Amino acid sequence: MNHTNIVFIERTFPSANMVLIKGERPVLIDTGFGSDIEKTKKLITYRGVLPEEVAQIVNTHYHSDHAGGNYYFQQHYQTPIAAHKWEAGAVNAVDPEACSAEWLDQPVEPYCVQRSLSDGDEITAGSTVLQVVETPGHTLGHVSLYVPENEVLIAGDLFHRNDLGWLNSFREGTAAIHRSMESLEKLAGFPIKTAYSGHGPAVENPAEAIDNARKRTEKWLLKPEKVSWHACKRIFAYSLIIKDGLHKEEINSYLLSCGWFRDFARYAFYVEPEDFIPMLMEEMIRSGAALWSGDYLTASAPYNAPEISWMNRNIKPKDWERVGLPPARK
Repeated sequence: MNHTNIVFIERTFPSANMVLIKGERPVLIDTGFGSDIEKTKKLITYRGVLPEEVAQIVNTHYHSDHAGGNYYFQQHYQTPIAAHKWEAGAVNAVDPEACSAEWLDQPVEPYCVQRSLSDGDEITAGSTVLQVVETPGHTLGHVSLYVPENEVLIAGDLFHRNDLGWLNSFREGTAAIHRSMESLEKLAGFPIKTAYSGHGPAVENPAEAIDNARKRTEKWLLKPEKVSWHACKRIFAYSLIIKDGLHKEEINSYLLSCGWFRDFARYAFYVEPEDFIPMLMEEMIRSGAALWSGDYLTASAPYNAPEISWMNRNIKPKDWERVGLPPARK
């Protein structure tokens, strides 16, 4: 297999990175945020695969920045989607908690999963074979994909070059940290020359990145509140990205309306949500995760703001049956 068959596409927020596996049956790993679909189509077309030629979509996990383009591919091309069996079950059952969309306040248009994945399954794109590796931590149904012939790992949000995916510790407690550590230890046993994560540039020294992520989770075990700060800053920064900032008069009411904010306040920091607002605001500014632009709080990371009309539709799993699930290719 030629290594050029594996095409890494680094993206700007709100979309996660994608990996395109070229071959007789092209595979697209993750599809970006829903509002970015036109850019998604152009990116893969530029790499030599038309959107209608994609034979299989694989989601590393079901968060909106990774699965948001699924709807368009199924609606227009009936592209089949593969995802971990646990997340596939929630999506196909139209569970209101699917994609954590309601809790995170992140719109995701409806889709369905045709293939449920488990550890050790294989996905082929012609001559290229990808092995499914269960790597829970960031989500329970998170998977990574490994190409043994080229020693390439597609890591999703398990770890990045200089960071790792936020952990949902308020629901799972320290178990989320342990799952992430076990996943990192599992991957440490793989021969990996190059890794592609869900955000940021390619990981040129995967062993070092995995080791750094493991060391960080070990420190988190001693100070679990750091896990929660890490998560809150990243979730709120992403909210600021997809909303293109929040006016200072909107911030309090918005945060108090969010499930993630209320839960972290009460169950991770043991304060009432109203009292957690100034704590989080101070940390967002102190850490550089957000900044003031006049009267608006904005994310400091580079991003392309979604169109207001797309965001105003605000479609989440509770709306999927009303909107109607798209057809899927047989």
